[in-house]
Amino acid sequence: MKVGQDWRSQVSQPQYGMTVQRDVMIRTRDGTRVACDVYVPDQPGRYPALLSYSHYGKDLQRVAGKRAPLSPLIGNGGLEAGDSQYFVSRGYVHVIADARGSGDSEGEYCYQGPKEQEDGYDIIEWMAGQSWCDGNCGMLGMSYFAVMQYMVAAQQPPHLKAIVPYEALTDRYRQSVYHGGLLNEGFWHQWWGHVCVDGMTPLSYARLPQEEIDRRVAALMDSPEVRRSPYLHIQLKYPRKNPLLFDWLLEPFDGPFYWERSPYRMFDRIRIPTFLVTRWTSWAVHLAGAFEAYAGIDAPKKLLLMETPSRMGPLRPWTDHHDLILRWYDHWLKGNDTGFMDEPPIELLIKGRDEYRFEHEWPLARTRWTRLYLGPGGSLSQTPSTQAGELQFQNDPDLPPGQLPPAVTFQTEPFPADLEVTGPVAFNFHATLDQSDATWIATLRDVAPDGTSRPLTKGWLRASQRELDEEESKPYRPRQKHTRKEELRPGQSYAYAVEIREVSNLFRAGHRLALDIRGQDSTAEDPIWVHTCNALPTRHAVQFGGTHDSFLLLPVIPERGDQ
Repeated sequence: MKVGQDWRSQVSQPQYGMTVQRDVMIRTRDGTRVACDVYVPDQPGRYPALLSYSHYGKDLQRVAGKRAPLSPLIGNGGLEAGDSQYFVSRGYVHVIADARGSGDSEGEYCYQGPKEQEDGYDIIEWMAGQSWCDGNCGMLGMSYFAVMQYMVAAQQPPHLKAIVPYEALTDRYRQSVYHGGLLNEGFWHQWWGHVCVDGMTPLSYARLPQEEIDRRVAALMDSPEVRRSPYLHIQLKYPRKNPLLFDWLLEPFDGPFYWERSPYRMFDRIRIPTFLVTRWTSWAVHLAGAFEAYAGIDAPKKLLLMETPSRMGPLRPWTDHHDLILRWYDHWLKGNDTGFMDEPPIELLIKGRDEYRFEHEWPLARTRWTRLYLGPGGSLSQTPSTQAGELQFQNDPDLPPGQLPPAVTFQTEPFPADLEVTGPVAFNFHATLDQSDATWIATLRDVAPDGTSRPLTKGWLRASQRELDEEESKPYRPRQKHTRKEELRPGQSYAYAVEIREVSNLFRAGHRLALDIRGQDSTAEDPIWVHTCNALPTRHAVQFGGTHDSFLLLPVIPERGDQ
């Protein structure tokens, strides 16, 4: 592309109408037939083809009518395949396929398991052999659709030439089901009701003997969390009611069950160009995955960190950033040089400044890793307190709905000048409990001079699962093993290290940084990402000063002239 030329004028322009072939059946390697709809330009020819692949139902993916915010009430969360008309009009075929056991496909649904991954290979190769395809294939879609892009790419179908995982987790345990060891119960309460799967046997029945399932169910039924929750009791009593939640309950620790559904375990097999996109407010699911994939995939790659008007993510049906995705696929599938790969590999929205900036690495090489120590009176400063102290709160798991749970808050003095924080964050602290286990939730906020604030990012940790994976942990990114529970002694001080999800924010002069520490979520703050927290009233005492080095490790970014 010529210097100074607008890339939007260089990408494929709309020039085609669209025809649709519905309910096309594709036979996979084991004979199971999966259903798809095929959207094709209305002029004869061979075109690159994009696959959208999920269990949300191909019939629901048509972009029609007004786009709306994500709503659990109307069940529009799965409308994530992308806008067929947009891509078809620009000379692409769009194939929307139902995963086996979902929608109109045959077989037993296996929730992104090996069979579903292999089927993706078969669908791509079927597409490449059709009269409307020129042999160049990509994939399209966000969230579930995007996670499947990683796992199909790891199967290495020869005709899959590039992918765009848009809002895609990479660690099924840590980034989806158990945040820091806390079951992501609120999401899985509502999610199963929005998928196009008409019945499913829990995956545990193919993995475990009946005697072991019965043993685990009996132990869970006797746990404080289930004894206080009729909902969890019902899920265990009737496994097919919400089969995946049943599986998650029976598998509380990381291991092979989650690994075969975690793209990070497959990065070494992903060897095609990858464009990663996510938003800063996706800390509860997709944010960490984009950075993990950028670090782990050895292929041409780009990373975009953006934001959406709603903290719940893009409007549905999803059509965000289609112009950038078109630019990517025009380059890799059509050989149309739009200058995309000449730009730096990372583009970040700096919140607070509300401007995009190119970068070359992550974390940023110019980062000044800065400790902010917890101190008396709820202070946060660069000077550790010589005097030992603590702040405590009593957590009651039975608060009325919508009430903000108790917390302790530490915050800085007003910043005298603008301060940018961009990168991963770690929270290291000491604490005592009056129970043998508890749950910790840490939230960072930007507090304005008038007292209003906005959340920036979060971290979670179950106290009994604090054991670090020393080989995988970094000072700025602690990583727990999550393979067992440690019995904690009430009243004894323990050290904890919490991974706070990545952040980018410019704190304006006069603003403060606040750290809230709680024992449970608030549905008033977030109605979906609510965790199964400690079921017993618990006193949390956060310690600081003296021999207790409790601090936030922040990635402070100097102004260009201050380096």
